[in-house]
Amino acid sequence: MYESYDALLHAVREGLVVVDQDRKVQVVNDEARRLLGLSEVSAGTPVAHLDMPPALGELMASGRTVDDELHLTGDRTLLVNQGAATWQGSDVGTVTTLRDHTELRELSGELDSTRVLTEALRSQAHEAANRLHTVVSLVETGRSAEAVELATAELQLAQVLTDRLLSAVEEPVLAALLLGKAAQAAERGVDLRIDDETDVTSTPLDARDLVTLVGNLVDNAVDAAVAGTTPRWVEVSIQSSEGGDFQLRVADSGAGLPAAVVADAFTRGWSTKAASSANGPVGRGIGLSLVGQVIRRHGGTVEVRQDTGTVFEVVLPGREAPP
Repeated sequence: MYESYDALLHAVREGLVVVDQDRKVQVVNDEARRLLGLSEVSAGTPVAHLDMPPALGELMASGRTVDDELHLTGDRTLLVNQGAATWQGSDVGTVTTLRDHTELRELSGELDSTRVLTEALRSQAHEAANRLHTVVSLVETGRSAEAVELATAELQLAQVLTDRLLSAVEEPVLAALLLGKAAQAAERGVDLRIDDETDVTSTPLDARDLVTLVGNLVDNAVDAAVAGTTPRWVEVSIQSSEGGDFQLRVADSGAGLPAAVVADAFTRGWSTKAASSANGPVGRGIGLSLVGQVIRRHGGTVEVRQDTGTVFEVVLPGREAPP
């Protein structure tokens, strides 16, 4: 019976960690070892001796009950549940389950970006209709010169960024993402600028990682700019070519990120935004954690410094060109 249950626990596709009252591991199934990147774990090993992210280690050592709490490892996003194990009314330890939500989180990021682009296009369509009505009214009242001037100015304003991106960025996902973010930023009173040195012919990132990395950094920069004083702006610079390094720079006009909290900024749950519950940020603090995850997965580096506001500079090594 023991062997049957043991085989079952190791075969399930959900990570399982059982810890006794002395905070020593009694069971770690195969899926938990895979998700946490652990080698063979002997029964009786203290939780504190397991090589896992500090936040997850602290959770297991504390024994507190949690439901669907997100934790990030080096390259995975895990949904964690933990509860007390009881026997005949007595507390004998805790049971922790781990579910891999990496792909779901990445797909959610793509969906969010698509939703942003859709909302931006809807807003632009509404604004375009208003401007068209204005132009028609000017023509009807015999003020055709003013109508032509207004229509021409609006067309030039909308086309400048599009032309700049299409000429400098050959990656369609990245170009579409930046256009959507520019429209969203404009709605919030922020000027999203594309640096003149931007030149992207190819990237070492797939579409998901590209959306996660650039999208989250631009979103954070726009939030910082909105919270700052006028003029509010965000500047993006990207250089990437086949076989070369991917270099991304995102700067904003916000108040700046204090040097003392830079290391914490890439920790799950950390946020400069106000908490939305008494227990801390809900739905906050995951963006930069995912950014850090992408950077680590690709062997890159990130530097955070203060200028006018905060400047994030990311460098990812390029892929070797195929022979």
